[in-house]
Amino acid sequence: MSDGIQRLQRPDGEALAFRRIKGEGPTVVWIGGFRSDMEGTKALALDAAARERGWNYVRYDHFAHGRSTGDWRKATIGRWREDAVALIDSLDGPVIPVGSSMGGWVALLLAMARPERMAGLALVNPAQDFTERLMWPGLADHERQAILRDGETLIVEEGLGEYVLTRAMFEEARDWLVLDAPIPVSAPVHILQGRADDVVPWAHAVRLVERLTGGDVRLDLIEGGDHRLSGLTDLARLVEAIDQMRH
Repeated sequence: MSDGIQRLQRPDGEALAFRRIKGEGPTVVWIGGFRSDMEGTKALALDAAARERGWNYVRYDHFAHGRSTGDWRKATIGRWREDAVALIDSLDGPVIPVGSSMGGWVALLLAMARPERMAGLALVNPAQDFTERLMWPGLADHERQAILRDGETLIVEEGLGEYVLTRAMFEEARDWLVLDAPIPVSAPVHILQGRADDVVPWAHAVRLVERLTGGDVRLDLIEGGDHRLSGLTDLARLVEAIDQMRH
């Protein structure tokens, strides 16, 4: 297609939009955050690195995000996990998922679902279990009441725009919580976490490290780093982390 968008058809008629660069070695797979898309700063920085360094690289939009189809009110962690697994299943050979924020949770679930495919895992301010541990406690009381009473509430947030939070998303997410038990990931895991992140506190990453079992884990706590970690130094650090996993 002229815009470079490819689509993975899903059994229910929905379609995941993705872009692909063909190169050598494991396929680096960008898994974006909540209400972000594959055109963000980090996704594009990895795209440039893939072209320059000859990586296999895929970036995609979650269900109900960006260029992918889907009804936002039907979006759940389980659906995003299922789509990530389907995307990996459509690719050949080992993969290196790179999960940002919510994408970090999806990447961990993917690694547990397809352990034999993992060459490594890179996580940027990973937000595993965020629905239960970060988002729900952070809502205003009237927002929580509306979700419980009406099944949803409208959120207006700077940077993320207007969106609905559904009771179904919070309830379904409980099936996918990972921090209450060991997380078996035998592939190397490299976590980049901003110490100044006011969305996902750095202690959340420490808790993840405590739960990961089976492989090497590296946690970089980045002084002054915010939730985006999109400065030039941050992006260079991410590219190098991935490059090391490829060799």
